[in-house]
Amino acid sequence: MQWAEQRIQQQVFRPGMRMPSVRELAQERGVSRFTVVAAYERLVARGHLLARRGAGFFVREATPPAGTRAKSAPARSKPQQAINMGWMVRNMTSGIPAHLSPGSGYLPPDMSGGDLLKMGLRTLANHSTSLQLAQGASAQGYAPLRTQIQRTLAEREIQAHPAQILTTTGAAQAIDLIFRMLLRPGDTVLVGEPGWCNPLLWLQGVEVVGVPYTPQGLDVQALTALVEKHKPKLMFLNPVLHNPTGTLLSAATAYQILRLAEAHNILVIEDDIYSDFLPQGMAVTRLASLDQLRRVVYVNSYSKMLAPNIRVGYLAGPAELIDTLTTHKLLTALTTPEINERIVYKALTEGSYRKHCQRVHAALDSLREPAFKRMQDLGLQAFCQPQAGFLGWFDTGVDTNHLAALGLDAGYLLRPGALFSLRQTPSTWMGINIATSHDPGMLAWLAKTLEQLRQRSEKP
Repeated sequence: MQWAEQRIQQQVFRPGMRMPSVRELAQERGVSRFTVVAAYERLVARGHLLARRGAGFFVREATPPAGTRAKSAPARSKPQQAINMGWMVRNMTSGIPAHLSPGSGYLPPDMSGGDLLKMGLRTLANHSTSLQLAQGASAQGYAPLRTQIQRTLAEREIQAHPAQILTTTGAAQAIDLIFRMLLRPGDTVLVGEPGWCNPLLWLQGVEVVGVPYTPQGLDVQALTALVEKHKPKLMFLNPVLHNPTGTLLSAATAYQILRLAEAHNILVIEDDIYSDFLPQGMAVTRLASLDQLRRVVYVNSYSKMLAPNIRVGYLAGPAELIDTLTTHKLLTALTTPEINERIVYKALTEGSYRKHCQRVHAALDSLREPAFKRMQDLGLQAFCQPQAGFLGWFDTGVDTNHLAALGLDAGYLLRPGALFSLRQTPSTWMGINIATSHDPGMLAWLAKTLEQLRQRSEKP
C-alpha cells in the first residue's frame, strides 16, 4: 500500500488514471492478489482511490485538508462571536493546547487518566471474545459497572441498588434527561449563581432563579426566601467543589436544604462531578447521603478525572424515576456505548484508579497556592481558596468578555464570568484552572492585557 500511496502523492499515478490491475500488480510486486486487493481497499477508505465495478480502481481527485479555504473563496474577516456557553464548549474542543487554556474545564493530558484507559482498552482487546459488539447493550448500562458504582456510592454513604443506577453519556446527558423528563414550560428551578447548567434549563422554557453563593458556600437565607417566593419544582445544586467557586457544602446547610425540599415538595438534583478530586478523609456532606435517594437524584461522571472524551456518567435516584428515565433514554438515544463503559470498568477495577486520584490530588495541592499567588500578583482578587480540585474564581476588575475575546485572538482560552450568570451579562469575574494557568507566555500576555484594559477604564 505504501508503494502505491507514494506514487499517488508524487503524481506518478494522476487523478483519473486507472491503477494497475490486481493481477498485474501482484505479479510485478511478487505478492498475492489478496494483498493487492486489501491494499487497494485501504486506499479507497483513505480517499486516494475510487473503486468502479467491472472497471477497476482509479485515482481520486485530491481534496483539500479539512480547515483549508478554497482558493477561489474570497478572504473574509473573522466574525465577532457572542460569548456564551456554546462559545466556551466549542473552544474547549477546538484543539487549543491545555497549557494555553487557563479557562479549561478539564485536567491537562499529563495529569489525566489516559494510561488507565489504555490499560482498560488493552485488557478488553486481549479478551475480545467477551465483547458482543453486534448485540444491543443494556438499557440501564453495563451491569458490572453499575455494581461498581453501587460500591462507590456505598463508600459515600449512599445506599443504592443497581436498579437505581442509570449510566449516561457523561453527566450532561444525565442532567438533560432529568430536565426534559420532569420539567415543563413555566416551571421554576433554583440553581446556584454563579453556576454552569443554565442553557439546558433555558431549552425547557422554565423560569430559572439564581441562589447566591458566599465564600462559605450556598447562601441559605437567600435560598429560604427564594423557595417561599417562587415555589420551585426543582433545585439543581453542585455542593461539592462547586463550579466555579470551589466551595464545599456544610452539614448545617445540607440539612436546611433538605428540610426546605421536604416542606415544599421539591426534587433536588445533586451534581457531584468533582467528587473524585476530594482527598480521602476530607470531611464533606452530600445531600444524597442524608436523603438516601428519596428526594435527591445524584449525578456523577468519570470524564473530569479520567479524560473528557470518554463520556461515561451516571445518575442514581428513586427506582421508579430511574425506570422512567431509562425509557426516555432509550427513546431519545438508545443505549450508551458499552465499550466505553467496559473500558471505564476495567480502569476502575484493574487500573489503580485510587492511586491515580491520589497522584492528581498531590499534583493539584502543589499547584494551588502558587497559582493563586500568581493571580493575586496580577491584581486578581480570589473569591475564596478551595481546599481541593482545580477551580479558582477571581475578580479581575475588567470586563472578562472583552478579555476572553482578546485572549482567543492571541491563542488563549479564558473562562469569563458571564458564562456563569443567569443573564449572561458581562462580568469582571473569571474562572481559572490551576493546572493549566502557569505558562510564562500566557501569564505575560495576561499581565500586559489586564494593565491595558485597566488603564483604558481609568480614562475619563
